Amino acid sequence: MAETTDRSAVLYAAFLGGDKGALEQLVILHGDALTRFAYCIVRNDAAAEDVMADTFATLIVRRKKFREGAKFRTWLYTVARNRAIDYVRKYGRQRTLSGLENVLVDMNGEDALLTRQRSETLYISLQKLPEQYKEVLYLNYFDGFSVKEICHILKKNEKQVYNLLSRARSTLKEILVKEGYHENE
Repeated sequence: MAETTDRSAVLYAAFLGGDKGALEQLVILHGDALTRFAYCIVRNDAAAEDVMADTFATLIVRRKKFREGAKFRTWLYTVARNRAIDYVRKYGRQRTLSGLENVLVDMNGEDALLTRQRSETLYISLQKLPEQYKEVLYLNYFDGFSVKEICHILKKNEKQVYNLLSRARSTLKEILVKEGYHENE
């Protein structure tokens, strides 16, 4: 393996070499974020956790090396997205808001209630978006993927991802305005 600063790639290589603790570190490092990402697709907290577990099970069973030069995290999210899509094909999409507390960030302090209400409004508005818009916004804003990385995960070119981001932002803004949310809040 070439020199890399990708900690996850180093951990995965260690796992492939027999270090079981490395897999535990990968789960700690990526488990929660993968669960939130899967939730955007499957819309159920228990199913999202199953998808996350299935993603890591795939790594254990298949033990594939990811493409040299690719980022491990991008590859991991691609596997998670495929597992989530498989789940939806098999069981259908559930339209519940269960697990809302697991998706939103916990906050303490004076402004916690107001911030939580805004977060809930944003979350509910995000759920009204078409699937592609929700995925691209989540990957870009919540998980901090670059456009290039999103291209690999969603199997789209850069122009398509930029267009999706633009349309998603515009549609989300329209929904938020209808919900009474203003830009200056």
